[in-house]
Amino acid sequence: MPDSKDKYIHEPPQTKRGMERCIAFLNIATDLFLEKGYDAVSLSDIIQHTGGSKASIYKFFGNKEGLFKAICDYRRDVCLQDLYLNTENYESDLRNFFLTILQNFHNHLIDTKNIQFLRLILERANHDSALANHLHKKGLQQIIENIKEYLIKATEQGIIICHNPTYSARALLGSVWHFEWQMLMGISEPQPANDIQQYITYCVDNFLKAHEYKQSF
Repeated sequence: MPDSKDKYIHEPPQTKRGMERCIAFLNIATDLFLEKGYDAVSLSDIIQHTGGSKASIYKFFGNKEGLFKAICDYRRDVCLQDLYLNTENYESDLRNFFLTILQNFHNHLIDTKNIQFLRLILERANHDSALANHLHKKGLQQIIENIKEYLIKATEQGIIICHNPTYSARALLGSVWHFEWQMLMGISEPQPANDIQQYITYCVDNFLKAHEYKQSF
């Protein structure tokens, strides 16, 4: 989970209780949006579940749109933390690092609540081009940029040869993105964990071969 939610709040509260109220707004509003849909949820509905007043939402998030944007930014950071889960021992081992990254990304993509929220994002982005641009730049592009930085570092260290880190980052992550589309379309045919692991291993090994990985596997 992100270390701090201060960056999602216009005017961070000065007390522990105030911060807990902000956290409640983020979490409860998320659940209400997923349950009823964005348009069907009012600020009054959120206050009814969290307590407090609308003035608090205006103070912390600006308005309902600001609250939703804060939720999106927060969930993006959760995604990034999920992405790097259990990778701290593999940064010098690029193969296991990318195997873990793709497995984590796959797990995040097929999570039921994440899929529900993505459907909500797609619906909202269709009506709000500014939100769509923000989510693309700070969401998808941010994830690609993170992988790109690792590829640049590995190239500088002579571990791989990567002529276009942006394209390579897209290709690596794209190898598991079809799982997300299957879930979005409601195609949830169960796949054995071993089959998924074999597929991810195949993708990573061929990715590294294409980038002239200097270690054997």
